[in-house]
Amino acid sequence: MVVSRFIVLISTCLFSLASLANKPDLFLLKTYDDSKDVVGWVMSEKLDGVRGFWNGQELLTRGGKKLTPPKWFLKNYPPFAIDGELWTKRGDFERVSSIVRTKNSGDRWQLITHNIFEVPNQQGGLLKRLSVLESYLRSNPVSHLKVLKQTPIQNKQQLQNFLTEVTSHKGEGVVVRNPNALYETGRLSSALKVKKYFDTECTVLEIFPGKGKYLGKMGSVLCQTATGKQLKIGSGFKDKDRANPPAIGSKITFKYYGFTKKGNFKYPVYLRVRSK
Repeated sequence: MVVSRFIVLISTCLFSLASLANKPDLFLLKTYDDSKDVVGWVMSEKLDGVRGFWNGQELLTRGGKKLTPPKWFLKNYPPFAIDGELWTKRGDFERVSSIVRTKNSGDRWQLITHNIFEVPNQQGGLLKRLSVLESYLRSNPVSHLKVLKQTPIQNKQQLQNFLTEVTSHKGEGVVVRNPNALYETGRLSSALKVKKYFDTECTVLEIFPGKGKYLGKMGSVLCQTATGKQLKIGSGFKDKDRANPPAIGSKITFKYYGFTKKGNFKYPVYLRVRSK
C-alpha cells in the first residue's frame, strides 16, 4: 500500500513538473472597482470557457496542458501566437471543459469556438495587435476562430448597462482593457474583470462529511487562499460534486459578495475546480 501511494505521488509530481515546463507566460486579470476610470478603454464579454493559448505549433491550457483537438480544428491556424477562450455558449463551462480535456472528443469539437482576445508579442496597442490576426484570417479563414469584439467605453453607465445585459443572460461578466497598453504578461492593472460578484481561488485542506440529505456525501470543504486566509465552503456544490468532491490539495474557484466587518468572505459559493 505504501509503495503504491509512493508511485502515485511520484507520478503526480512528474506530471506537475511537465505541465510547469510547458506553462505559457500569459496576462491575467485584476478586479475592477468603481474608483477606476476606464472611460476610453474597451470592453468585451468575459467568456466562461477554457483558456486556449496557441503558441504557433500547439494548443495549450493556461496551466500548460497540451490539448488534442482533431487536425481539422487547427488547420490554417496562424504561425504566430494567439490567446483566447475555448467556448460554446453561456453557462456551458462543464461541457466545454469535458470536450477540450478529453483526448478523443472527435466531432464534439464542432461545438467549440476559439474567441481571441490577445495576439501576444505583436507591436502597438491591443486593437493593433488584434488586427494582425484579422488580417491573417481574411486570407486564411477559419470558421471557429473569432476575434472577440472590443467596444469603446464612453462612460461608466455604458459599462454597467453592458454588465447587466451580459449577466442577465447568464454570462459571467465583462473584461475592460486599456487599448493603448503594450503587450505584457502577469496580472495587469490595464486588464480588469468586472462582475456582479468577486471570485478568487483557494486550496482544499479538508473535506467534511455531510448530514441529513447529504449523509454519506461531502458536506463542505475547508480551504485556504494564497494570502493564508482559511474559510469553509458548503454551498454551490451539485450532487455529483458532493459524491466526488475536489481532492485535497486541489485548487477551487469560489465567488463571494465582499467582506464582513471582521474581514471574512461574505457568502462564499463554490464555482468549479480550477483549470490546469
